[in-house]
Amino acid sequence: MGFNMIDLRNTIVFIVLLGLAELPTSFANEIGSVNTKFKFFGSDKIVIDAFDDPKVTGVTCYVSRAQTGGITGALGVEEDTSDASIACRQIGPIQIKEPLPVKEEVFTERRSIIFKKLQVVRFIDQKRNALIYLTYSDRLIDGSPKNSITAVAPLEGLIIPVKP
Repeated sequence: MGFNMIDLRNTIVFIVLLGLAELPTSFANEIGSVNTKFKFFGSDKIVIDAFDDPKVTGVTCYVSRAQTGGITGALGVEEDTSDASIACRQIGPIQIKEPLPVKEEVFTERRSIIFKKLQVVRFIDQKRNALIYLTYSDRLIDGSPKNSITAVAPLEGLIIPVKP
């Protein structure tokens, strides 16, 4: 058995297609970034993104995350670290149009060409009437215990409707 260029090409196409299957389910707006490590073809960074909760008007979440630079980072083949932090804030009147599940993914972003994702999951603390947002990374085989959490408590008078 020798080196087969057709098999190599098919493997690369398969990996790219798997990466495309992991496209984000939500989109964030980049707020800014800072460089943490110089590389000739693009530095490693900490990037700050903002996204609005798709089902809770008036809540915006800010996620800071590591982004790998260099040639492999620019091509999307370098795996970013699992480091991330989140802060969600009420930026206007909170409106919830329909009851929410107690646990729901509200944001996903691909962190490598295949299998690794940064996720934000919203939980509802019914006892305290609060929205809890958790960010973490996972992979197909193993994830990371690194995580960050934040909470938003609506002003008095608004009870968060929960799906039965």
